[in-house]
Amino acid sequence: MFHPYDIIEILANNVKQTKSPFGIPKFMANRWWKKENLPKTGEYMLITGLMYQFTPFIDKSTGYLEAFEDTKWANYLKYARYLPGYVPGMGLALITSLKEQKKAGKALKDITGLLGQSGINFGYDPDLDNYSGILLYDLGDQEGFVAHASYVAEKLKKAKVHRIITVDPHTTYALKVLVPKYTGYRFEVSPYFELLDLKGEKKELQVTLHDPCFYGRYLKASKTPVNLLSKMGIKTSDIRNNGEFTSCCGGPAESISPKLSHGIMEKRVEELAAPGKPIVAMCPICLGNLKKSGAEVEDLSALLARHAG
Repeated sequence: MFHPYDIIEILANNVKQTKSPFGIPKFMANRWWKKENLPKTGEYMLITGLMYQFTPFIDKSTGYLEAFEDTKWANYLKYARYLPGYVPGMGLALITSLKEQKKAGKALKDITGLLGQSGINFGYDPDLDNYSGILLYDLGDQEGFVAHASYVAEKLKKAKVHRIITVDPHTTYALKVLVPKYTGYRFEVSPYFELLDLKGEKKELQVTLHDPCFYGRYLKASKTPVNLLSKMGIKTSDIRNNGEFTSCCGGPAESISPKLSHGIMEKRVEELAAPGKPIVAMCPICLGNLKKSGAEVEDLSALLARHAG
């Protein structure tokens, strides 16, 4: 296990300098939208929080962390906080597969297609789409989180954004609960699946849905995707831990101890695999973690896009 203080200091330094926990300039991470011809304004503003875009970089960096965990080299990690944030960030961006970066944007393209199919009037302005700072909050750096969240919220308010569509549970919780609590800024925040109006092919299909902690435990939003899938003729499995009692995928522990995270995700995969049905995730972090354990899993957006009439 790495010393939590060292990890927090590195991430906080990166966010302060580059607005990214990994030090990656946004123009290098957020490129999925460039050929999508999306309007910049609408009744809603789509905010991705860059979570899907960060997943290939998370996978690459945690691979290195896992290799060095519990070795003598782990003690040298603390010196990384003295580097300018963009230095390791640029390096990480350059060694991360472009193919994986493009794959990470597929879910966002599926989501925008589903929103359009449902007749939702939304816009996307990449200048307003920023990382929420949620990892700082998760790791206990409340001061750093509030400073960054205030920056994010002020930009949205100056652009007169009132209604927001989110695509992941981390950004949803940050903008819906934490931002008003700690900064005073308030927005109407809706996860994308709450706004969808889709018709399915009505064929028999059953999947096992993994509830992310933020959707299940804290936002109590688990029934909405279940009802949406049911309307499309897709059943969901009953598993031991779901909804408000969902089990974690291990993601929050990944930056501190990849080995601990792996142990947690293996237990969760056992629960999800028990019904013997395809596993579906609603969070890019959960999706990546479950895949690392060898599970066959796809994103909810991909399932919806494939079966929407």
